[in-house]
Amino acid sequence: MRGYALLAAAGVALAGLALPASARAAPAAPPAKAPAPSAASAAQVRAGVDAWSAGNYEAAVKAWQGPAAKGDADALFNLGQAYKLGRGVPKDLVQAEAYYGKAARLGHIAAADNYGVILFQTGRQQAAMPWLQSAAERGEPRAMYVLGIANYNGDYAPKDWVRAYALITRAAASGLPQATASLATMNQTIPLAQRQMGVSLAGELEQQAADARGRELAAADLGGRGMRPASPAPQPAPKPTPGPIETVDLPPSAPAEPVSAYVPPSFEPEPEPAPPPPAPKPAAPKPVPPRPVPVKPAAPKPTSAPAGGAYRIQLGAFGVKANADALWTRVRGRPEIAGHARQDLPGTVTRLLATGYSQDGANRACAALKAGGLACLVVAP
Repeated sequence: MRGYALLAAAGVALAGLALPASARAAPAAPPAKAPAPSAASAAQVRAGVDAWSAGNYEAAVKAWQGPAAKGDADALFNLGQAYKLGRGVPKDLVQAEAYYGKAARLGHIAAADNYGVILFQTGRQQAAMPWLQSAAERGEPRAMYVLGIANYNGDYAPKDWVRAYALITRAAASGLPQATASLATMNQTIPLAQRQMGVSLAGELEQQAADARGRELAAADLGGRGMRPASPAPQPAPKPTPGPIETVDLPPSAPAEPVSAYVPPSFEPEPEPAPPPPAPKPAAPKPVPPRPVPVKPAAPKPTSAPAGGAYRIQLGAFGVKANADALWTRVRGRPEIAGHARQDLPGTVTRLLATGYSQDGANRACAALKAGGLACLVVAP
């Protein structure tokens, strides 16, 4: 690998446990025209799904073999899942790849995603790149992770640290553990200016992925896929640690649409005042001087927002100001915060904010901070 080698992309596990009904989209390689499924084939696929859900894997495999031989994309994908997991048939990743490949060329999205990852993991990186690119454009986390590593190292794709940071940021935001670890490495090796550009590009890529997913849903509706029997939703599976191809199983996922939520302040208990020291006994009575009237300090004036914009992001609310100082020291060097002025809003608690954002810039910065495990809230002017 050239450059700063990160985690090997071959460590990404394949997605999918149960058997979701496929959606159609144009994959990276030209698909064959899928034959229209007959009512009999649809019934067999449905029966296989029911048998699988009941734990009768051998009956499920038998039910899918007939429709698969006739080119039913869902049946082909389901058989690929069975061979990958070793349920109802001996575990055979070569057979799984063959079924995924057939279904992918018929336009089955989940099969195409798995097929591209298998090609990359088994040493056929150049053949995998078109499939992975198509999946990444839809926001598929594993594909974004592999492409981000390729762009970072300059292997199988042009070396582009800005794009690599954007792809790994989006994959980490989806919860992919390998991406979270790689993002920490990139924060140490990629210059600040390129990381800031990567955060901005990540927002643009997410919007493009949302548009692509909308087009796919529309295409699926026009194709009449809603008339096929719906397969059961996959049961949640534990997220694996990075490992070889045999490791299972990350559930298939698409990045969720960002949700604007209130970030509750972290209320720490106020420290109890220290007891006053005992007053010394006077040797002789002395006139008591008048007690000074305490002067209430003036509240600090809010720092004005820089020319970048009037939007701000709130990083937390603290009962002890020292805790706000500690958080600012920790985050001020991050690309989402660097160059933005700090603002403290006093009150019952001290609210810590970073200022000088446009509306889009504040939303992108807040999304990236949340992906890094930090709470934040966009504050409008």
